[in-house]
Amino acid sequence: MDLEFEWEEVDAFERQPDGSLFSWCERFRCYRHLIYGIINKSQSSVTLRFDSKEFQWEVGEYLLQKLESERIVKEVFPLHDEIKRKKLLQTWALHWWDFTNQPIDEIYSYFGTKIAIYFAFLGMYTRWLLFPAAFGLILHMFDFGSLQLLVLPIFFISIILWAIMFSQFWKRKNNALLARWKIRYPIRADLGYRQGMEWSSSQSIEIAKKWGTDKTKEKEMFQRIEWFGRLMRFRNDAIIIFSIICLQLPFELAYAHIYEVIGSDIMKFGLTTIYLFAIQLLTQIGGKISVKLIKYENNENTEKKADSLVYKVFGLYFMQSYIGVFYHALLHRNFSTLRKVLIQRLLVSQVLENLLENTLPYLKYSYKKYRIRSKKKREKGSSTGKIQFASRVEKEYLKPSYSASIGMELEDGLFDDFLEVALQFGMIMMFACAFPLAFAFATLNNITEIRADALKLLAMLRRPTPRFSTTIGAWLNIFQFLVVMSICTNCALLVWLYDEEGKWKIEPGLAAILVMEHVLLLIKFGFSRFVPEEPAWVKADRVKDATTAENMCSKQLLRNISGERATFGELKKSQ
Repeated sequence: MDLEFEWEEVDAFERQPDGSLFSWCERFRCYRHLIYGIINKSQSSVTLRFDSKEFQWEVGEYLLQKLESERIVKEVFPLHDEIKRKKLLQTWALHWWDFTNQPIDEIYSYFGTKIAIYFAFLGMYTRWLLFPAAFGLILHMFDFGSLQLLVLPIFFISIILWAIMFSQFWKRKNNALLARWKIRYPIRADLGYRQGMEWSSSQSIEIAKKWGTDKTKEKEMFQRIEWFGRLMRFRNDAIIIFSIICLQLPFELAYAHIYEVIGSDIMKFGLTTIYLFAIQLLTQIGGKISVKLIKYENNENTEKKADSLVYKVFGLYFMQSYIGVFYHALLHRNFSTLRKVLIQRLLVSQVLENLLENTLPYLKYSYKKYRIRSKKKREKGSSTGKIQFASRVEKEYLKPSYSASIGMELEDGLFDDFLEVALQFGMIMMFACAFPLAFAFATLNNITEIRADALKLLAMLRRPTPRFSTTIGAWLNIFQFLVVMSICTNCALLVWLYDEEGKWKIEPGLAAILVMEHVLLLIKFGFSRFVPEEPAWVKADRVKDATTAENMCSKQLLRNISGERATFGELKKSQ
């Protein structure tokens, strides 16, 4: 229950972890509301002058929008707080000795909920990776001989149970973080409009005006809009799937076949590099098409649109990243080739992603600074001497923004960061039996990724615009989907190990694998009932806060009725 904020009753409102009254996201929204809310309420237009330029500020026109249209204000963006930024650099980005430990509360206070949730997820995921990484390292270092056929199923069962528990315990941690940050919104994905987002109600208002109090017609209209939106989403998903099957699948199979034919390892590395660049281009095209399709869907809010984009683009990446590996694993049934493909994919993709992710922003920033300084030197007529920027705002303006590579209208840079983690998770999980050492590679990469992403946000990019989101959204469903796929693919790999002749006979070993697959799928869908998503202390805290808010609301209502405007402190003393 939300209470109307009044300064006299400030003690009734909970503080943020850093002691402030409002979160960074709330403060930013207030700033935008104030500066964008300046409007000409006078009876006539106002003449404004800037650098010998004169223009009219019309009645009812917003000032900042006018300044932006006249190119006097180029862009509005949040600035870095130098004191907090330097502190985070020391305690987070450059603090390598703690590996996965991060000051999550400070990250939340500085960047907002969405980015803090991402780093909390990445840190927990990396810590949990230590177990399968150690297990995989043991399998790689020691030769178990004839026991290999027994050890691999044990490893497979272990990592599937690990992934199931990680998914469920992350939900518990997510709830605990929200309770610690005093965020009292539901975390269900289908209640996105209650997670600090505004309900897109233009259609609802039009229907209400048109039909008035006729509830029957209003209900029919709402149902028609709801099902039309669902049909549009189904149509768009069908278009993406059809495009993948008809256009992308032949390209992926051609790459896999050429890779199998080539004998030189150097040429294979070169082919993989060219392939990764090509799929980036294809995905950019697919992402633009997806954004246009989403505009015709009846999504409730921006977060819903972003989730729809995530599902569509991940479908493209899923086909690109894994179809070639499936080709080697299930058709050629060549374990050594499969391991080489996995090593090359992990190394090339991770190195390439980190290179593009961290180097490009720095190069863009350096190039912009060079152009500005060259321009100022030409204006001064001097080719020597160091040119300083007029203000910190000018320097921050030159930095690249934290934007997504695809669908930047709906997503920010977290889209690419989550996509990288999801693709890595799928690669190491779905082919765990073929290459157990991949978990060790992923652990080392993620330890580096945490600090590299932190350094990127604090030093190379502008301060991101805060987004309010209480979960990782669609990505959690994608991770759970990858766990289910991992059960199927690893069982297929184990069947291949037992069935060397390729006759696919249902022998005791193969039957055991089939039973194991069904049992693991049952555990996957039943474990959520065993481990609750919300810790008991969080639930108790939430109930307590709801009761307190209800009491405060009742007292506020009574004061309004009686006309007494006593402060919260006076009421507290009278109790």
